[in-house]
Amino acid sequence: MSLFFRPLFEKKSSTYTYLLADSETKEAIIIDAVDETQQRDIGLIEELGLDLKYIIETHVHADHITSSCPLKQKFKNAKIVLGVANAVVCADILIKEGDSLQFGTHTIRALATPGHTNGCMSFVCEDKVFTGDALLIRSCGRCDFQGGSAEKLFDSIHKIFMLGDEVLVYPAHDYGGRTVSSIGEEKQFNEMIGGGVGKDEFVRRVNAMVLSLPKKIHVAVPANQVCGSKILSDG
Repeated sequence: MSLFFRPLFEKKSSTYTYLLADSETKEAIIIDAVDETQQRDIGLIEELGLDLKYIIETHVHADHITSSCPLKQKFKNAKIVLGVANAVVCADILIKEGDSLQFGTHTIRALATPGHTNGCMSFVCEDKVFTGDALLIRSCGRCDFQGGSAEKLFDSIHKIFMLGDEVLVYPAHDYGGRTVSSIGEEKQFNEMIGGGVGKDEFVRRVNAMVLSLPKKIHVAVPANQVCGSKILSDG
């Protein structure tokens, strides 16, 4: 049975949401859904007649509010999934390294990839890896808040690299209009870790990043720690 796959984009936070489904059974999962685009996502799921099973978050985001709770309210059988290190009480499933979820005949497997935050997870489905903010296209996530660690991120990215050069990389964000990369490309061309950069140099590069805090961090992090449920009371 074939895998249905749709990447979706939210332009304010440059966030990618990914919708995957078994094309025969219609069982589906959604990864990193955003409040700003919840009506688009709900409409697409309904239009395609999909049965949403899992609402997966790669981590507790700081730059946007998740639509996990609104989606669960709409699709009653769906379960919210986050990495166990987040200890988020609103999650139905706290997933750990090596755990997997089934939708139709397809499986998505969890990889613990801390570094951007301590609770970051990546998810592998067939020839695709959804890397959240760990590995970005030609870059990587920042490590200066939410328990971030450049040393951990180096190890996490190398764990992702072990999946194989042909595996396609789908990050949670891209700020340059790129939609997909591959592990082989990132090993060679990634500006932070590509070309065999060692841990000390990688840590130096990450810690030298000069970035302002995400504009929504003080709103987004508390909201996302309750899976976006606060926005329900806001209408």
